[in-house]
Amino acid sequence: MWSNTLMPNDVAIRVQGLGKRYRLGERRGASRTLRETIMGFPGRLLRRRGARDDTLWALKDIDLEVKRGEVLGVIGRNGAGKTTLLKILSRITEPTTGRVELHGRVGSLLEVGTGFHPELTGRENIYLNGAILGMRKVEIERKFDEMVAFAEVERFLDTPVKHYSSGMYVRLAFAVAAHLEPEILLVDEVLAVGDAAFQKKCLGKMGDVARDGRTVVFVSHNLGAVAGLCSRGLCLDGGQTVHSGSATEVVASYVRSGAQGEPSDLARFRLPGVGREVRFTSVDLVCEDRRSVRCDEPLVFQLQLESQHGFRQLTLAASIFNSLGACVGTLFARRVFDVPPEQRVDLRLRISDLSLAPGIYTAGFSLGRGDERGARHDLDVVIGTPTFEVLGLGEATNISVWNPSWGNIVIQGSTLMVTVPEAS
Repeated sequence: MWSNTLMPNDVAIRVQGLGKRYRLGERRGASRTLRETIMGFPGRLLRRRGARDDTLWALKDIDLEVKRGEVLGVIGRNGAGKTTLLKILSRITEPTTGRVELHGRVGSLLEVGTGFHPELTGRENIYLNGAILGMRKVEIERKFDEMVAFAEVERFLDTPVKHYSSGMYVRLAFAVAAHLEPEILLVDEVLAVGDAAFQKKCLGKMGDVARDGRTVVFVSHNLGAVAGLCSRGLCLDGGQTVHSGSATEVVASYVRSGAQGEPSDLARFRLPGVGREVRFTSVDLVCEDRRSVRCDEPLVFQLQLESQHGFRQLTLAASIFNSLGACVGTLFARRVFDVPPEQRVDLRLRISDLSLAPGIYTAGFSLGRGDERGARHDLDVVIGTPTFEVLGLGEATNISVWNPSWGNIVIQGSTLMVTVPEAS
C-alpha cells in the first residue's frame, strides 16, 4: 500500500517489506470467449494438480529509505526487479506486500514518448504529453521554448510527429519529460536512447536535476552514469537486495561479481544510425576475473565480428570512458584488416601504455573504413561495454589513495632532478 503520511523532514521515500507477486500464464480479470474457456480448462486443471509453482516474486522483502536531495542508482541484470520497483513507486502497479511512503510530488520518466499522438504536431504533443505527465498549462508555457531548444526540433515543430525520425521523436519526448519539476523524480533507462551526442546531453540534464537538490531514483545499465551521477546505489538480483551503499561501492561490487550478462549481449550498447553490413558479435575484457585490472597492467580486449557479404580495408578504434561518461582517450589501431563473407573474425587488442587511475570505466569500439579524402566512416559502434574496475596504483606512484579530482590518467615516465646548492 502507499501512504503520504508525515515522515521525518529529511526522508522522501520509505519502503518497508515491499513485495510484488505475479501469477504466470494466466490472464486475471480478462473476458474470455467460450473457445478460450474450453481450450484453457486442461491447463488450469494441470496447474491445480501439478507440482510446479506458477508464481513469480518480482520483488520480495525490499526495505529502502531515500533522503531528500539524494540520488539513488538502482542496478542489476535484466529481470532483477528494477522496473517493477519504479512502477510501484509511480503508483502504476500495486504492491502485493509491504508499504511505500512518499513525501512530495512524484514525476516519472519510465517510457519516453508514452502518450504521443502520431497525427498531432510536435507543438501539440508537447502540451498533450506534458499534461499526461502532470504538468500544468502555465508550467508548460513557461518551459516551452526551453523544451524545444533542448530537443532541437524548431523547424519541425508544426509537423505531425508521424513524419519525425525515431531520433527526433525520442529527443522531443525526453525534452518534455526531463523538464518536470517534481520533488521526487523516477527515471528508468531513458538515457540509453538517441545518438551519442544526445545521450551526453541527457546525462548533463540529469546532473542538473541532481544538483538542484531533488530526490532522484535512477535505474540504468550504464554503470558509469550511475557511479558518476548517484550518491547511493542499490543492486537487485532476483527481486531482492544484494548490495546497498555508496554508488561507487555498489557498482564496483556488481562489476566484480560479473553480473552484467553475456559479453555477446550487445543490443543495448549498439549505437543506432550506423550501418549493419559488418558488426561486432561480442566484446570482452581479457583478465583474470574479466572485470578488474590493476593500474600498471595493460588493457587487453577480445572482440568478435562478422559480415554476411564481407568487408575489406577495415580499421578498429577503441575509446575509454570514465564514470561520468567523458571520453578519457581514443586509440586508432594502425593495422587494416578484411572480414571474409559469412565468417567470424577474432581480434585481440592490447593497450600497453595507458595507466588508468583507480575507478570505474567503460569501453567503446568502432569499426570503420576510410574514403579517398582520408575521412573515416563508422560501420558499427558499441559504447558502454565492457565495464571494468581499475584497482590500486601499483608502483606508478608513492601514494595508495587516488583523489578523483586529479584526473583519470596516472602520468608516468617523468624524470625529476634534485639539486641542493652547496652553502657558501
